[in-house]
Amino acid sequence: MRDADPRNSIPFGIASFRIAGYALWPFGRTTVERRDAGAGLVIGNIIWIVFPGWWLALGHIVTGIALCVTIIGIPFGIANFKMIPISLLPLGREIVPTDEPFATR
Repeated sequence: MRDADPRNSIPFGIASFRIAGYALWPFGRTTVERRDAGAGLVIGNIIWIVFPGWWLALGHIVTGIALCVTIIGIPFGIANFKMIPISLLPLGREIVPTDEPFATR
């Protein structure tokens, strides 16, 4: 049996690092859709939703609601709600500063 080609998992690894960087510092940044992304991202996003995507999105929803219970946690709860779209469909998205969300279009 042949080993799996590691090049097939590169987009998922890049998406994971993109999510990690955005989760580390989501303030002052937003996500926009990339227009130059290929058709393979549809298949990749479906695979992502089936395996880690819906668990990540559900985790951000639960954590965001729990953080919004306290006044101090409201900004972090809002940051968790901002993480839902990129954790659900990360392929074909780009993270940009909030003062230029239309710069990449």
